[in-house]
Amino acid sequence: MSESNTASRAPVAGAAQGRPVMLVAGLVVLAVLLLGALIGPYHLPPKDVLRLIALGLSGQETSGPQATVLFNIRLPRVLAAALVGAALAVAGSAYQVTFRNPLVSPDILGVSAGAGLGAVLGIFLGLPVLAIQGLSFASGLGTVALVMLVGRAVGGRAETLPLVLCGIAIGALAGAGISLLKVLADPDDQLPAMTFWLLGSLAGIQRGDVWLIVPPMLLGLVPLFLLRWRIGVLALGEDEAKALGVDTRRLRWLVIGSATLITSAAVAAAGTIGWIGLMVPHMARLAIGARFDRVLPMSLILGAGLMVLIDTLARSIATTEVPLGVLTAVIGAPVFLVLLARRNTGWN
Repeated sequence: MSESNTASRAPVAGAAQGRPVMLVAGLVVLAVLLLGALIGPYHLPPKDVLRLIALGLSGQETSGPQATVLFNIRLPRVLAAALVGAALAVAGSAYQVTFRNPLVSPDILGVSAGAGLGAVLGIFLGLPVLAIQGLSFASGLGTVALVMLVGRAVGGRAETLPLVLCGIAIGALAGAGISLLKVLADPDDQLPAMTFWLLGSLAGIQRGDVWLIVPPMLLGLVPLFLLRWRIGVLALGEDEAKALGVDTRRLRWLVIGSATLITSAAVAAAGTIGWIGLMVPHMARLAIGARFDRVLPMSLILGAGLMVLIDTLARSIATTEVPLGVLTAVIGAPVFLVLLARRNTGWN
């Protein structure tokens, strides 16, 4: 019943074209992943890349400079970009339907600011890269946990507006802490590292880092996908969702916890990257309709492909690598304005 009510709000074309559109999008993303593996300072011919990947999948040993570049540098970075983009896009779509606000992004509850504070503190203390990522991840989760505790104390269990306001306030405090640490940091060593990390980068990703971010992302993604039909009912409103038998309070906390988990993992791996979680869910809704059970997987596909494409541009358009946050803002802002124009003029 809840699925049929949610589907009634989706465009007919989106419902009819759901699976073919997702299939085409998935094939395009695979092509983008291959493109990301091909492009880089060290030239890798397409036939050699395909041969090495086939050998790797078959379990045969690969060696040589091409295999080293492909398996130790290029593919880990491409896979990390796909994971980060998918995580931010899924978190954005989940937050938007939960808060019933199309302008909500994954950092609405201060997770990006909290994770950034943890990473900057780790750089300030001179910790190794793995410890910086771990501190960033824990700080992001801790910030949102603090927001939820304060929000419940201030506005009660069912209120979302106090929760958002607390997220803005605590996120601002985390931002102030980041600014203070940047003032106190060594301007020749620590400050450039802090600035580059806060702008977003996958330059330091290695093969082991990919396996470290997979478990928390899966832990957050699985509940969202298993409950995507129930989560979609939240778009109907509090009273309607309760009338359909959905425990809105418990479901909302589960969505917030899952989305925060995958966002923290993404920020810990790649730094602060904006616009993906805000823009991609709108692209998914335009492509496939408003049903959340379709928007969620489509957001995952589009987010992965877009992030790989942006990361490929970041390391190829200039002699010095461009921070990801700069490119996502340059690309995301105009695209988002076009998406808004499409909605306001009835093009969709």
